[in-house]
Order: sequence, then structure tokens, then C-alpha cells
Amino acid sequence: MAAEKIALHRYLSPQGAARMRAELKELTQKERPQVVEIVSWAASNGDRSENADYQYGKRRLREIDRRIRFLTKRLDQAVIVDPAAQTNRKRVFFGATVCYADEEDRHYTVTILGVDEARLEHGEVSLQAPVARALMKAAVHDEVTMQTPSGPVLVEVLSIAYPDPA
Repeated sequence: MAAEKIALHRYLSPQGAARMRAELKELTQKERPQVVEIVSWAASNGDRSENADYQYGKRRLREIDRRIRFLTKRLDQAVIVDPAAQTNRKRVFFGATVCYADEEDRHYTVTILGVDEARLEHGEVSLQAPVARALMKAAVHDEVTMQTPSGPVLVEVLSIAYPDPA
């Protein structure tokens, strides 16, 4: 029997899952009840068709409920992968922090994380990003080709790091 292939969008680090759980808790326990209270108050004021608090509140409730459904589904289907538990630390896998240089000797550092947790402003890229796909399974001093909108770019892996095991 062949092993089931896990979709890459389901991978999450423990920290990413914790951030998603915290957002879900904030939405369900704080923000949604506050908006429900505002909508109830606005509805009690009479004509709902011209009541901005009511209209905005109902719209915001739909947004919150949509986000709650999304987070719940993602967390239910998530495959939590702890980068600190990686045993093969000489190659690039999920959770690796990789320093690489391009052909013009510009250096970049990225951490490869799940689709729903990657934050580019923190140097985190999605597991499905072109740079992550190019670097995956590479070792230090390997040269790999990264596909970019302006064409292929050759990059060299300079270092690979993983979080220390707890």
C-alpha cells in the first residue's frame, strides 16, 4: 500500500500553529462577541436599512465567521512539523534557515515555513515559493537554479541552520 502523499499547504511549524490558534481564540472569544453586541444594539435602534452600525457589524460578522472557518479547517488538517526535530541538518528541508548568494554575490537569508505562516517581512518564505522549491534538498555549496519572472537565476547555498532541539 503506497503512503499517502501529504499536501504541502498543510505543513505548519509549532509556532505557526500557535499563532493561528491565538488568532482563532481572539476572534471567537473577544472580537466576535463584541461585534454581536454592537449589532444587537444597532438592531434595537429601529430601521436597519439606514443604520451604519448594523450594516457594518453584519459585514464584519461575515468576515469574522469566514476567517474562523478558514482557521478551524487549516488547524484540523494541519501537519505540524517541528524543524528542531530535523535529523538531516546538512540539507534544506521544511523549517530550515538558508543563507544563499546569487550570481551578483548578493546574500539573502530565508526561513522556509508553511503557506499560511510565512511572513516575507520576517524573512520567512512559503514552502511553495520558487526560492524554497529551488533550495529544497540542497546542501551547503550546492548551486541550484531558481525560477524567477525574469528567468532562471543560479544561486549558491552558503549555510543551513535549524532551531536547536529543546
